[in-house]
Amino acid sequence: MKVIDIKEASRPLADYAREASRESIVITENGKPTVGLFAFGEADWESVSLSMNPEFMELIGRSRVRHRTEGGIPADEMRRRLGLVR
Repeated sequence: MKVIDIKEASRPLADYAREASRESIVITENGKPTVGLFAFGEADWESVSLSMNPEFMELIGRSRVRHRTEGGIPADEMRRRLGLVR
């Protein structure tokens, strides 16, 4: 991952986009990340959109806490319950 301060980011966006296809780029301002450029790779629009949705991420966070405190159902058991085991 490459980190660039916004004051030094003077090239055209297209240049950074091409570079981000090889290595993710984080643009910072006053030492704090503000923008990220990355290649989608195997990701799809929905996955990227959800990963940047604060409400969805909050839901995931609550689910993780609940799983840690209350436990969960093993994947094999869930597959069995859903009839996905042959």
